[in-house]
Amino acid sequence: MDNNTERIKRIKDMEAALDISKAAVDKLAEAMDAYEAVQDRYNALLDYYSNGQWRADFEADEEGLLPAGLKRGVLSEDAVYDLITEHRELMERMRVAVK
Repeated sequence: MDNNTERIKRIKDMEAALDISKAAVDKLAEAMDAYEAVQDRYNALLDYYSNGQWRADFEADEEGLLPAGLKRGVLSEDAVYDLITEHRELMERMRVAVK
């Protein structure tokens, strides 16, 4: 290939890299906006899970004190713990990715 043909190929390749990189960064920015918007709720969930309220509500459910139709995924023994674990893993993944 002559110099100009190589240059055109390189520019096309880098244009494609720009396009897909921009799209990925835009998606990440949207995800970060959504993540930041729920931080107060996530922290409230952590507090609920660790301050004894979760245990009291779990036991009330075990005793049949809650209505049958009440959505209660938060009372499963794994749901909140799994979310905390996923969150930690994602934070580590992001920390490593920015190096």
